[in-house]
Amino acid sequence: LFTLRMANRPAVKLNASQPDFLQFNNLACETAGGKVIFATDEWFAPAQNLLKRGPPEFLASAFTAFGKWMDGWETRRKRIPGHDWCIVQLGVPGVIHGFDVDTSFFTGNYAPSISIQAACFEELYLPSLVLEGDRTGMAASGVQFEAIAQLHSENWEELIPESALKPGYSDSCHNYFSVSFPHRVSHIRLNMYPDGGIARLRVYGVGQRDWSTVPAQDEVDLVALVNGGVCVGYSNAHFGHPRNMIGLGRAENMADGWETARRLDRPKVLKMDKNGILRVPGFEWAILRLGHPGLITKIEIDTNHFKGNFPDSCKIEACDLTPEEEKSFISSKWSFDESPRWRMLLHPQKLKPHHRHFYSGDSALQCGPVTHVRLVIVPDGG
Repeated sequence: LFTLRMANRPAVKLNASQPDFLQFNNLACETAGGKVIFATDEWFAPAQNLLKRGPPEFLASAFTAFGKWMDGWETRRKRIPGHDWCIVQLGVPGVIHGFDVDTSFFTGNYAPSISIQAACFEELYLPSLVLEGDRTGMAASGVQFEAIAQLHSENWEELIPESALKPGYSDSCHNYFSVSFPHRVSHIRLNMYPDGGIARLRVYGVGQRDWSTVPAQDEVDLVALVNGGVCVGYSNAHFGHPRNMIGLGRAENMADGWETARRLDRPKVLKMDKNGILRVPGFEWAILRLGHPGLITKIEIDTNHFKGNFPDSCKIEACDLTPEEEKSFISSKWSFDESPRWRMLLHPQKLKPHHRHFYSGDSALQCGPVTHVRLVIVPDGG
């Protein structure tokens, strides 16, 4: 018991200034399928930049034919009535818990204030709205205004009332807004008052699928972002957050995965057991809530791009929790003193670099219906 407690580091905590909703998925990210379907003006920088996965950049000497190049959405200085706004179609519709309106590098040209509205549409009822190509130097056409008017976005539910933004210096660029809106959202309207620039818009929440349309016997990736999977706890995320593991498709590079720091308690000289698995005291873990309770029959663990830093081995445990129990465990940081009763789903498995590992049949143990899984990697890696 003493060894277990010493070897397992408690979950990493957010900075005191960071809200809890940052643990959730970015439902608007371009890598999750998010896209801007309308913007009033994109003179200096196109609105699609808002949804980029990576952090904003600043290139002092970069200019375009329309002015200073900026990594975000920036409109011209308005000389006509009104204000600028855009419509974002979420890549994964779901319940929103918070926003990060990031003004990085927009210091003398950031939007003074914003508001955010939301609605939920089925694609069947949407007009055809697509913004293609480089939109720098452009503004919405009359035809585009007519098409977007069919959505009556000015009447959508207000999630964030008109609120002031801070300039894009490193200590003030993140403008966090918590949301308490329990309904599914597919589209948001970002209002900028009256004009200016915003670097990134991150929409943190949990995907929500209509499970009534899914036959009970269908095989579904229950932990996938698009099906409502979400990370609810982890021990270390030094180089990459565990939520990256459940995104769309395979990872593009190492930044698109979960990667921990190297554990400092690893032995000076490493030894293996009879199964070829390293004998080390430490491990790291990530806990994921499934999008829907289910019976797990197949497992895939992908170490794509992790060639010199993959974990030596892993195991997976599972449990069945109520929302109230989950809330209690999250508040205690999944402490081992008050841990759920994990059942073994996948016994320790030796892993390979840059490889897709598949487990089924006898490898994936029968645990009955479960709601959460815990991936344990030894000793560390990605």
